[in-house]
Amino acid sequence: MILTPFFSPNIGGVETHLDNLVSILDEKGYKVFVQTYSPITTANIPWKKSELIGNNIQINRYKWFGKNLFHKLENYPVFDFLYLTPYLFVRSLFFMATNSKKIDIIHAQGLNAGVIGIVLKIIFQKRLLISLHAVYPQIGENKLAKRATRLILKNAEIALGMSKAVINQFDRLKTGKGNLKRYRYWIDTEKFKPMLKKEARNKIGINNGFTVLFAGRLIPIKGVNLLAAIARELEHIQFIFIGNGPLENTLKHLSNQLSNLHFLGQVQNSNMPAYHSSADIFCIPSLYEEGLGRVAMEAISCGTPVIGSKRGGIPEALDNTISLLVEPTHENIRRSIELLYEDEDRLKKMRSFCRKYALEHYSKRNADLITKYY
Repeated sequence: MILTPFFSPNIGGVETHLDNLVSILDEKGYKVFVQTYSPITTANIPWKKSELIGNNIQINRYKWFGKNLFHKLENYPVFDFLYLTPYLFVRSLFFMATNSKKIDIIHAQGLNAGVIGIVLKIIFQKRLLISLHAVYPQIGENKLAKRATRLILKNAEIALGMSKAVINQFDRLKTGKGNLKRYRYWIDTEKFKPMLKKEARNKIGINNGFTVLFAGRLIPIKGVNLLAAIARELEHIQFIFIGNGPLENTLKHLSNQLSNLHFLGQVQNSNMPAYHSSADIFCIPSLYEEGLGRVAMEAISCGTPVIGSKRGGIPEALDNTISLLVEPTHENIRRSIELLYEDEDRLKKMRSFCRKYALEHYSKRNADLITKYY
């Protein structure tokens, strides 16, 4: 059983990862039950309460409220916990009461789901795995949060961190159990592959011209405001923003003001290859410790070099043959964009390395780092 507050058709990196994970599990013959919410950060998107995917994946979605509430609460651990955890626990408890004999392993996604997993593990005597998808700055020096996190990790047979940055944060809690293991995201390299730039631009309806793409949650720590300010200064370069979140209205307003800034709203992950292929550069200017930066991996697989922050797990996913990674200041990001705009040969060389790098580092072989613990 996979426990997660976030699952498709909600849009995000974790959601895409879980789509890929259940697909791999289906291929391997596992029977999987997903317990999750209706989309709570992606508005106005159709969803089903119950859905069978492939041959073995049963998804149960429980209606819950949201849109931007999660983004407002995620820096407040207690309120975040109360919002995400109790109702999913109740629904999962009822599910396990009638289906526990079908379940061997509970795989919780994130700390909130981990709390639910601990209780269900104790009640129904199941193995518990927890996947950690992010660095959690809100834990910081909060003694209560650190104590709670240590308890969650100690009660899991295995706690899987998606990068060294994630592992290092939780390793400092010193649970003494030695159950922290590293895994890596993978992507569907057959879906995320290069298209002709002209063809991609025609498909999504954007202008020709040097293009910088951003895709992600539209929140300040993702560097959205920083990149928008750079767009205001670099009028000769086209900036495309994709995503949803609290800064949607800000970007809508700027797109009406600036002829070179275009806000396209939310885009389903299955449609993203055309957007990645249409860009000259993908930019991930995160101001915080990213867990890994999955969307940058997808860009690389489509042949698009990355300019990004030298923060968290991003440097683990990329190297200097395919990216420019800098401290995420206005000046550093702007200078890096201008550098690749002016140096066509360098950009072309970086582009030539992208696809090979993706096939070597982002293939679904990485899934074995998770499924071996099943």
